[in-house]
Amino acid sequence: MASKEITVNVPQDLDPVYSNMIQIAFRDDEFTFLFLHQIPNINQAKAKSIVTISPKHAKKFLAVLQQSVAEFESKFGTIEPPKEQQAGDSVTMRGYS
Repeated sequence: MASKEITVNVPQDLDPVYSNMIQIAFRDDEFTFLFLHQIPNINQAKAKSIVTISPKHAKKFLAVLQQSVAEFESKFGTIEPPKEQQAGDSVTMRGYS
């Protein structure tokens, strides 16, 4: 299948978002990603963005993310996961109805 190029217009007032934590929820017709920013050593996080996509797009996103991580690692080296998982690092929402 040939890739189609599209023009992406990014509004000038669109601010970048930094997220160091994510919650993922899903149901039969959608995946919802809640991007959060947690300040270290504080038991609180601020929601920065919510993105909802279809299951088919979630599957495509997974494939593209895996490919991007592989390309990153081939260029910059292996990404080592944290040795110990912090309490706030886990996914806290897994499914919803």
